Amino acid sequence: MSGRPNFGGMGGVNMQQMMKQAKKLQQQMTEEQENITAKEFVGKSADDLVVATFTGDRKLKDLAINKEAIDPDDPDMLQDLVIDAVNKGLAEIDKATQESLGKYTKGMR
Repeated sequence: MSGRPNFGGMGGVNMQQMMKQAKKLQQQMTEEQENITAKEFVGKSADDLVVATFTGDRKLKDLAINKEAIDPDDPDMLQDLVIDAVNKGLAEIDKATQESLGKYTKGMR
């Protein structure tokens, strides 16, 4: 009897193959995440009055506010437009991330 445990057919070769596959999968996921990070994502409010631009790592890069959105008598409207544009931009990042990385995480919940 050798001092090595028996893994029921999962000898060193199979384990090495599994480790190589796991490393390859991790590399693919990292590359896909880097691709998302390199992209820009845009969220627009109604009538494009506010446009929020994000990097793929969820950083706000630009916020364009059309002068028609600025009503001194109704600051709440501008707030709502900014919130809408920002949320839509973040949703675009989430959607792209799910489309790109979701294939790796299916069944892991």
